[in-house]
Amino acid sequence: MRVVLLGTAAGGGFPQWNCACRMCVRAGKPGLPARSQDCVAVSADGRRWWLLNASPDIRSQVLAAAPLAPGPGPRETPLRGVLLTDAELDHALGLVSLREGVGSRVYGTEPVLSALRSELPLQGLLDRYGGARWVGVEPGVEFEVDGLQVAAIPVGRKRPKYAASSTVDGWWVVAFRVTDPVTGGTLLYAPCLAEWPDRFDEVLDTADCLLLDGTFYGPEEMSGATGRQVGDGAQRAMGHVPIDGPDGSLARLARYTRLRRIYTHLNNTNPVLDAASPERATVLAAGVEILDDGTELEL
Repeated sequence: MRVVLLGTAAGGGFPQWNCACRMCVRAGKPGLPARSQDCVAVSADGRRWWLLNASPDIRSQVLAAAPLAPGPGPRETPLRGVLLTDAELDHALGLVSLREGVGSRVYGTEPVLSALRSELPLQGLLDRYGGARWVGVEPGVEFEVDGLQVAAIPVGRKRPKYAASSTVDGWWVVAFRVTDPVTGGTLLYAPCLAEWPDRFDEVLDTADCLLLDGTFYGPEEMSGATGRQVGDGAQRAMGHVPIDGPDGSLARLARYTRLRRIYTHLNNTNPVLDAASPERATVLAAGVEILDDGTELEL
């Protein structure tokens, strides 16, 4: 299985267009590369590719990734569809840019697809173009996409802000476990994790590579970076457990030395963006990686 990290930043990217925090003003300097919004491409054969989420930066991400280049026909594309972990704007708005992808499929849980039918009516809009096929996903039930075995792992019930009044219950946020049955390689993609879910450790025990929510390093990070009083409770309410701290994700990952562990979905305020920061050093010393946009993995 081939995996391309198309984007590794949280919503707004890095630098964020309306932010002059100390991180954003230094973006692009040595050791502090700019990053686009989180999105991943996976393929079993290098010819048929699936997106894990569809970021608002999808056009530039596809153009920058050689394996996703169009062809051989004048309007052919190797992109076959999208697997949505949730219905957040940062993960779904790229569907609009993909509207001309004839025959593409979009997978999501029922709450996610419901939001994209009603509160954010992308389904009706996109059906007027290429006519994507919308496929419901039942958490825990495995399905196949072009040679890859996929399962949605329930991790949260947080609704997007625009769907806060939705009455649809169920799993609004999932991680995806993607397995290549030929090599046995398994990727777990979990860009949004409000807390460590029950039985999540069991899922990690079966994975070879983890792409995990690294949005915030510390529980008070946004307060220090923006000057606003945004504490741990508010950050967690956004759907992201911090990296640091006794109940942070880094401590939880300590026992998984066999597993390749990579943080993604990095917020523009996160000091681990800086290769020279002590926070980055702490993460690397724990055996967890911070990779750049465009990195390709094989499992």
